[in-house]
Formats: sequence, structure tokens, C-alpha cells
Amino acid sequence: MSELCLSFLFLLFISIPLKVTSQDINADRNVLLNLKQQLGNPPSIQSWTSSSSPCDWPEIKCTANNSVTEVNLRDKNITVPFPPTICDLKNLTLLDLAFNYIPGEFPPLYNCSKLQTLDLSQNYFVGPIPDEIDRFSSLVYLDVGANNFSGNIPPSIGRLSNLQTLYMYQNLFNGTFPREIGNLSNLEVLGLAYNEFSPMRIPQEFAQLTKLSYLWVAQTNLIGEIPESFNNLSSLQHLDLSRNNLEGPIPNRLFSLNLTIVYLFNNKLSGEIPRPVEAMNLLEIDLSMNNLTGSIPEDFGKLQYLDFLNLYSNQLTGELPASIGLLPALRDFRVFRNNLTGVLPPEFGLHSKLEGFEVSQNQFSGQLPANLCAGGVLQGMVAHTNNLSGEVPKSLGNCRTLRTFQLHNNRFSGEVPQGLWTTFNLSTLMLSNNSFSGELPSELAWNMSRVEISDNRFSGEIPATVAYWTNLVVFEASNNLFSGRIPKEITNLSSLTTLLLNGNDFSGELPSEIISWTQLTVLDISNNKLSGAIPAAIGSLPDLGSLDLSENQFSGEIPLGIGNIRLTSLNLSSNQLVGRIPSQLDNLAFENSFLNNAGLCADDPTVKLPDCNSELRESKGLSSRYLAIILTFAILISLAILVLSFFIVRDYRRKKHRRYLTTWKLTSFQRLDFTEGNILSNLTDNNLIGSGGSGKVYRIIINPSKQSVAVKKIWNSKKLDYNLEKEFLAEVEILGSIRHSSIVKLLCCISSEDSKLLVYEYMENHSLDKWLHGNKKSSVSGAGSVYHTILDWPTRLQIAIGAAQGLCYMHHECPTPIIHRDVKSSNILLDSEFRAKIADFGLAKMLTRHASSHTMSVVAGSFGYLAPEYAYTTKVNAKVDVYSFGVVLLELVTGREANNIDQNKNLVEWAWHHFSEDKPIAEILDPELRESSYLEEMIMVYKIGIVCTRASPSTRPSMKEVLHALRSCCPEDGHGTKKKVSNIDAAPLLGSATGTYLSSYKNSKKGSKEDNNMIYDV
Repeated sequence: MSELCLSFLFLLFISIPLKVTSQDINADRNVLLNLKQQLGNPPSIQSWTSSSSPCDWPEIKCTANNSVTEVNLRDKNITVPFPPTICDLKNLTLLDLAFNYIPGEFPPLYNCSKLQTLDLSQNYFVGPIPDEIDRFSSLVYLDVGANNFSGNIPPSIGRLSNLQTLYMYQNLFNGTFPREIGNLSNLEVLGLAYNEFSPMRIPQEFAQLTKLSYLWVAQTNLIGEIPESFNNLSSLQHLDLSRNNLEGPIPNRLFSLNLTIVYLFNNKLSGEIPRPVEAMNLLEIDLSMNNLTGSIPEDFGKLQYLDFLNLYSNQLTGELPASIGLLPALRDFRVFRNNLTGVLPPEFGLHSKLEGFEVSQNQFSGQLPANLCAGGVLQGMVAHTNNLSGEVPKSLGNCRTLRTFQLHNNRFSGEVPQGLWTTFNLSTLMLSNNSFSGELPSELAWNMSRVEISDNRFSGEIPATVAYWTNLVVFEASNNLFSGRIPKEITNLSSLTTLLLNGNDFSGELPSEIISWTQLTVLDISNNKLSGAIPAAIGSLPDLGSLDLSENQFSGEIPLGIGNIRLTSLNLSSNQLVGRIPSQLDNLAFENSFLNNAGLCADDPTVKLPDCNSELRESKGLSSRYLAIILTFAILISLAILVLSFFIVRDYRRKKHRRYLTTWKLTSFQRLDFTEGNILSNLTDNNLIGSGGSGKVYRIIINPSKQSVAVKKIWNSKKLDYNLEKEFLAEVEILGSIRHSSIVKLLCCISSEDSKLLVYEYMENHSLDKWLHGNKKSSVSGAGSVYHTILDWPTRLQIAIGAAQGLCYMHHECPTPIIHRDVKSSNILLDSEFRAKIADFGLAKMLTRHASSHTMSVVAGSFGYLAPEYAYTTKVNAKVDVYSFGVVLLELVTGREANNIDQNKNLVEWAWHHFSEDKPIAEILDPELRESSYLEEMIMVYKIGIVCTRASPSTRPSMKEVLHALRSCCPEDGHGTKKKVSNIDAAPLLGSATGTYLSSYKNSKKGSKEDNNMIYDV
């Protein structure tokens, strides 16, 4: 009996834990299924079913006894607030909600008492970090980066004593971060970067973080000096204090740290770089983009493990220590944009495997080191804009790993090593403004896309094998000694965008097969001895914007097709051309384009040419007797017409008055509180507020509360104008069918047999151009008073975002996409709070969903805002609006008009010219705003405008991308939502346009650079 009892008890004790385990797993499954329902049953977690164990679900991890401990919902497209019921999982230690769209405030998960890892990054959380954050007493890892949290970081966060990793980067914090963070004795990783904190110094208490190995506080508005106490951070391996306002010297003892990476760029540090003590473990030093002065310390040469030395964009002086060239581990060396002098240490590359060597824009003299590629891995050799001389070392001609080679603006001479032209990976060869000699090679590297050899002494002919240089995009060979014919094989280079052969001794005819240059934007073959006719195919080059054929011997007539190209620059001077110029070129923009061509004339000469018609009249030689007879008959006929006109006009007015009373028709698109009588009775000159090419605009008060509407009177003539009727129908079709807060509201249209009226909501602040340029236009009513007020930058940015929202809606959100085709500052209207709305849709076109472009029968739009492709092709797409909007952005940041800027340049040409010369961007900004605190945002919008006005439509961004980039420039997204994406989010949009090295840390939480390759400072 006793054995039976023992067996029973044994089975009982075994069954109890099984039962408990079964109950726990069922309870956890119910919690998770309830959570799934509260999240709206997202498709990403459809594997969560009642018929399976949670421990089998891919997002769940359990303990050995099947208790749920980890829930990973990263990137599951969650779009609703996250419920706190998750804390009913009693053993939960990890919760990962990163990369979703979760809105709301910091989730109240304090009942998750065992939680050790909480990742809320890359969501839409808003509001402050709660003071109760210390209730997560078990947390080891906390990441709230890339959200919209704001305010201060609470001091209570310093009581999370177990915390080892704290990421709070890229939010909207605008208060302070607490010195109590220094109490986190176990902290190893701290990331506060990319927040607009109030100006503050680095807390001295941070020196207590003795276990800290990673400190990332970039762009957080730090001021003051780097604390000397940082030498206490004995475990520090990565220090990033970049993009702040730090000042003073770098602490002497900083180099004694066991650092892996030191990033201190884009600050305002001053003083000389102190002499570092010997630090054998230093691998990477980056002190770039500061205001550092003095010489580079000799002790840098003692850093035997130094892999990366980055000191560019400072004001360093003196010579490079020769010991740096002896470093055995040096891989990247960048000291460009300083004031360094002397010779480059000849040992460079001989003792280490150099990958990047960038010393441009200094005052170095002497020769290039001969062993830069001795390690066989050199990718970038950038030494332009110095005083270097001698010949290029032949060893560089055998460097197969080179990708870019830039020696322009120096004093080099001799022939270029033959192997350099054909080195396997080379894509950029820039040798302009030296004294190189020799001939072009018969072969070129397969990947070569850019060859710039202008202002040298190269000679001979362009070889026929140029046909095989098929990847060439830019070929600049101006001002050399080339001769012979321009070979027809050069027309095989279909990827060319820039071809400069001016200032040589070429002769013969220009090849007629140039129709293959479909991507060419700049062609300059001036100042040669070319003859024959100008090829008609030039008129069919779709992207050509600049054409210079001057100082040659071209003859015959100008091809009519050239008039159809939307050229921004044209010079056909000093040739032997004859006949009429194309009528499209007869305007002041080209008044100096035809000088010294004795046989040219114009039909209606605006340019400096004879009148073709006057010569024709002289050739007819009409006698004075015939002229007298004709004049007599003309007088008699005029008298008869005058008498008849009196009776016709009288009858017309009577009929018109009867029609006016009886034939008006009102078509409503909104709910109205007025009638057509209110409108028609007030179309008087007293209410006239503007006029344009398609009619007049009136402001009419429609009720006793002084509410107004704007009325556009399209035309008023007995004979209907076909084009104006098309504009009327277009505006009615489009505005009558769309609704958006950033598009002007069409209330109704009123039409009769001979007059059409459009009635809009009234925009109190009129158009943007009156506020930007009204005080410069005497014709604008009130220009000397109201419009002289300066729009501040936040208002301008609000206007840009509002207009972008309207265009984005038209391009991407309308059931049938719409191209406006006449985007300009005068068609952006402003309400009483300066909210922008797109107006004037008379030229707009609707597109089908299946068409990426649309055929336009005529060119339409406004000079200065027209995209280059608009005039030379009937196929246009939404990128014409992007170009025009880019012009508006340039108007907003510069305060200048779209036309007549400087030396007959329009705004786009002027801005691009300034940009291409690498001048300080601040110089181009509106003088009224240069001293504002928004300089960085203005520069970013300027760059967005530059990107939008690229010559090739395919390289312009979409309006959706433009809107995203603009929203990244301000703390509000245009709807009042505090959603800020750091300026670095505009990097994908801007990087290829500016050539600037834009790093993004959004998805790189350890702060390492996305690209450790060469900057290749062009």
C-alpha cells in the first residue's frame, strides 16, 4: 500500500509543473492574440493563431518551460498606438518595436517589470520622455532614436543603474540633456546625436562614465570647450562631437585615450592642435571642418597604428611632418582645404597601403611622392589647386586600383604616363590648367567617364578610336594645340553631356551625325577654323542648353531647328552666316549672339541685326506716284468704314446689353452665398486688382461681413479667342474636380456667349512675387508700402512647403495626375496667414495613369521658369513643374527675380554659376536674411533648388521627394505636426548634385560612417 501511495504522489508532483506550464503558455497566447487584435490584425503577424504555440511564432522567443520572454515586432507596419496589455506577459524581457509607424506618446509599459531591452526607434512617437522613466528599473538597453520626442530629457533617466546602452538620437528635443546621465556607472554606449538641444556645455559629470566606450553627441548644439576631464574615460573607443559649436583647444591628454575613432568635425574649435602624447592604440583621428590653426604636431608620426588621419577644412599652416609618411598602418590621409606649405613627404605610400590621398587646395610645392601606390590599393589621388610641379611619377601609371586622379590647377609639365590613360578602374582624370604636353592616347580606360585636360599643351589630332570611349560623359579639352578635323567617330559617344574643344586649331566641317548626342547639354567648339554649314541635327539635340560656335568660318543659314531648342546660352558670332535668324531667337536674351555675321538679318529685329523686311521693301522700289494713289484710296475707305462702324457699334451695344441681361449661366462647384448678380454688378474699375495675358482680376465684396471673392474675367470680345477658351475649359475642368488645402478653391464659373468669369476664394496676401519683388516693381499697386515688408525665413519655408504639398498632390495623389506647366511665384497665392496655394491652371494638363509623359502642342509657361526640355520636345512630364518650383525655391532663398540677374543670366544660370565656382553659399542668400539664425536651413533649401533645376529631367527629384526634403528643413511638416527628420535625410536628394560628402546616421546607430571611402574633393 505504501508503494502505491508513493507512486501516486510521484505522478502528482510531475503533473503539477506540466499543468502550470500549460496554463502559462495559454495565458501568454491569449495576451498576444489580444494584442494582435488591438493592433488591427496586421498582415505581418498572421502566423499568430490560436491553434499554434506562441513559441513557434517567428516574432516570439520563449524560455525552456515555454514562457514568452521576447517579442520582436520590428518593421511590421504597425500604425496604431501600442497597447500596454503587452505587460501581461509576466516574464517579458525584450520588446522591439523599431521601424514602424506607431503614433502617440511614450507607451506606458511600466508594468513590464522584468523588461531589459526596449527599442522604440524609427517611429512617430511624440511628446516628452516621461519623468517616470526610472520605473524601468531592469533596463539594460533603451533606444528611442529617430522619433518626434521633444522637450527635455528628464534627470530621472540617471537612476536606471543597470543601463548599458542609451540611444536618443534624431528627435525633436529642444530642451537639455541632464548631467545625471553621468550617474549611469554601467553605461557603455551613449547616443544623443542630431537633436536641437538648447546651447549647453558638455557636463563635467560625463567624466564619471568610466565604462563608456562609445559617445555620439553630434549636432546637439554643444558649446564651450572639450573638458580636460575626458581623460578619465579610460574605456572610450569612439568619440563623436561633430557638428557643434565647441571652441578652444583640443585637450592635451585627449590623445592618451584608448581611442578607436575621434570625430570632432564641423565645430568652431580654435587654437593650435596640441602636441599629443604617445598613444599606440589610436586608429582613427578626424578633426575636419573646424577652425583649427597652427601646424600639424610632429608627434602624430608616433601613432604606429594610425589608420585614418582626417584634418581637412581647417586653417592649418606649416609643413607636413615627415614622420607621417613613415606611418606603417596609414590608409586614408585627408588634409585638403587648409593653408599647408612645403613639400609632400616623399615616403608617403612606401610604408603603408594608402587607399586615399587628398591634399588639394593648399600651397604645397615640389613633386608628387613617387610611391603613393606602392601598396597597390590607392583609389583616390586628389592634389588639385596647389603649386606642385615636375612630372607625374610613372609609378602612378601602373596603379590599377585608381578611381579618380585630380591634379588640375598646378604647375605640372611633361607627358602623362601612358598607363594612366588606361588604368583599369579609373573613371575621372582631371589635369586642366597645367603645362602637360603630348598627344591623346589611342585607348582609354573602359570606365572613364570624365576627362578634363583644358589649358595645357596637348597637340595632334583626336584619334578615330575615340569611338570606343563609350562611357565618356565629360570631355573638356579647351585651349590646347589640337589640330586636324573633328572625327565623325566622336559622334558615337552617346553619353556625352559636356564637350569643350574651343581654343584649338581644328579645321574642316563639324560632323553631321551628331544626332546621337542625345544627352549633350554643353557644346563649345569656338575659336577654331571650322567651316561649312552648321549641321541641322544640332536643332534636334534634346538636352542642349549651351551652344558656342563663335570665332570660326561657318557659312550658310542658321538651321531653323536651333530656334526650337531651349537654349540658355548661344553664341554664333564671328562667322560667315547669312539669311534670317530663327524667329524664336529674335529677343534680347540673344542680342549679342550673332555679331560679326554680315549676311544675317531678322524679321522683327530685337537683336543687333538689320531688318530683313526693310531690305525687301527697298528691293520692290515702289514709286511715289503709286504710293500717293494707294494713300488716297486708303483715306476714302477709312472714312467709309468709320461711318459704318458708328451704326454697327450702336447695334452691337444694344444687342450686347440684351444678352447681358438674359444669357449669363452660373455653374457652382462649392456651396455659395452669393448670386451671379452680386458678381456682375461689381465688375467695375474700382474693384480691379490686377490684369494679365488672359484677362483681368477683380476683388468683389459679396456680403455685409466684407467677405470677398476674386473674379477672373477671361475675355470680353465678340469673336471668341480659341486659346483663351482652352484655358478657361482647362481651369474649370481641373479646379472643379480637385480639392486640396494648398490649391486655390474655385467657387463657380459664370459664362455668357462672349464673356467667361471664374470666381475663386479671395487670397488676402495676393501672390508670392509681390512680397518678394513687389517693392522693385513700380507697376504693382502698393509696392512701396505693404510689399516692402520682408518675409522672414520661417514664413518663406512655410510657403515653400505649402506650394510643394499642392504640387505633390497634383502629381502623385490625384486620380488623374496633373501637370501645372506654369509654376511661378506669381501663381502662388497667400492667404491671411501666408499659407500658400497653387493658382492659375489655364495651362495645366491632365495625364493618364498609363502615361509617363504627355504631348503638348505648343510651348507654354513663363520665361525664367521654363524647364530646358520644354521647348525642344513635345513630350513633357511632371519634371517641368519640379524645375519651375526649383526656380521658386531659389527666389525664396536669394530674394532675386527669375530673370535679368547678372550679365544677362537668369536666376538658375546665376545660381548654378555661383555653385559651380564653389563660392560660399551664404553670399548668394537674400541680404535681408543673411544674419538670421536659419542659415543652415536656407542653405539646404538653396541646394534643393539646385537639384530641382538640373538640366536633365531624369535627374530631378519627384515632388514627393522635394516635399520630404523641405519638411526636413524645419521643425514642422507643413501641417503643424512636430515631425522632424534631420537635415541629413535630405542627403539622398542632395548628394549627387552638390558633390558634398553627406553622411547619414539614421540607420547606423553606432555612428560609423556609411562610406569610409574617399571623399574625392572635386
